[in-house]
Amino acid sequence: MNHIDSHNHFWRYDPSTHGWISPEMGVIRRDFSPADLWPVLTVNGMEGTVAVQADQTEAETEYLLQLAEENDFIKGVVGWIDLQADDIDERLKHYSAFKKLKGFRHILQGEAKRDLMLTPKFKHGISKLGQYGFTYDILIFVDQLKYAVELADEFPEQRFVLDHIAKPEIAAGKIEDWSKGIKRLALRPNVWCKASGLVTEAKWDNWTNDTFSRYLDVVFDSFGVERIMFGSDWPVCLVAGEYAAVKDIITEYTENLSDADRQKIFRNNAIKFYNL
Repeated sequence: MNHIDSHNHFWRYDPSTHGWISPEMGVIRRDFSPADLWPVLTVNGMEGTVAVQADQTEAETEYLLQLAEENDFIKGVVGWIDLQADDIDERLKHYSAFKKLKGFRHILQGEAKRDLMLTPKFKHGISKLGQYGFTYDILIFVDQLKYAVELADEFPEQRFVLDHIAKPEIAAGKIEDWSKGIKRLALRPNVWCKASGLVTEAKWDNWTNDTFSRYLDVVFDSFGVERIMFGSDWPVCLVAGEYAAVKDIITEYTENLSDADRQKIFRNNAIKFYNL
């Protein structure tokens, strides 16, 4: 069964650009290219992936589109665009010419203004995405879930996907506030969820598949198999585990589901959401 990875990154490592890669993340302080990922995907039964921005520049978007053009296994790109720009229409029209560009993301989790997504200019940008067929990846921490609910309500026709299940504090064992927020957000049918980014929120050197079960219970009970997609978050995941181990968390968790439902999580939902 061929699978699709809904979330990975490529970068040419630069300490100034990638300042978020801290010293303890030394294993990923280097370049990561399609040539590094393709053998890993092949061994793990994956036929393709979605490349997601890690740097907030249009140069990053262009870089990922170039990689996608050169590598067939990159089925889609989630780039970055300044949603608050005065010429947002012009930029979206420009990017609508690139078939592999599926959507955009902003690193909202790192913003000092926690409700940036609800400001007039940001919402104006979001309001324009649908007419060009673009999706939006929501990258947030737990404290921002309430704002994501408001955003999803304001744009019910816009397709959103929550990255990394909103990064619950797994290492600290916290779940209650996150669980309430996830359940509320999942009531919005235009919001999907990536089962991704789990290991980086756990204790990097001390987790098992069971560590994530109660968090996955909430996600699967809330979103259901129709709106969840597997993502590895490679190479960021390497700080806490190899690709195969990350994939195995979801493989084991879904082992009692039907083949059809597992195919949705590991392939079909990503294809449907991103129109791959």
